[in-house]
Amino acid sequence: MATTLLRKTVLTAAGVVATAGGIAGPAIAAHAAPAEKAAIVADRKSGHGERELDVRYEAQPNFYFCGPAAARNALSVQGKNIDVHAMAREMGTTEAGTNSINDITPVLNKETGKDVYKSTEIPMDKARDRDKVDKLRADVVKTVDDGRAVVANIAGTATDTDGNAHSFEGGHYISVVGYRDGGKVVTIADSANPNQASYRMDVDELARWIASRGYSS
Repeated sequence: MATTLLRKTVLTAAGVVATAGGIAGPAIAAHAAPAEKAAIVADRKSGHGERELDVRYEAQPNFYFCGPAAARNALSVQGKNIDVHAMAREMGTTEAGTNSINDITPVLNKETGKDVYKSTEIPMDKARDRDKVDKLRADVVKTVDDGRAVVANIAGTATDTDGNAHSFEGGHYISVVGYRDGGKVVTIADSANPNQASYRMDVDELARWIASRGYSS
């Protein structure tokens, strides 16, 4: 199976596993109300290598809208409230999902400005390379400091800083909306489960989660 930036991504019932102690991911993702919203983090800048943006969170309305939902949540930090179905049409999202991060980046730029966002790939065999992790860290810090969120295409299982596993074997899209410790730890907004809308993760772990795919920053 191809493991490239263009590999198709879909949040499938077989591929989603709830984090520890939670309800099964597919039931939440498939039935979460589109209008369910919450401000999951407040905008703050401490001056000590930490910043989190104010996200007007919205859960994805079905199992295959993770791409549009991640982009919508990312753009919400700029005060934009864009209908997730309109975003899905622009991205060419179908029940097979959204093809790649390259379908997300143009939509983010349409709403933010020409060439503001760029796609970056992390090849599978480079996910542990220090230069790739350092670039991801620098891109998250720069993007968040610009008042924007990163959108990442991930696959597989990763563990957050509380020890909870997040598993999306079929692939998924998330928003990165903050950082602490100078970017060593990042804050994620996840549209799949409104009960776990926000969690933190080491940037090294995020890089491994993105491996074979990419992110827009």
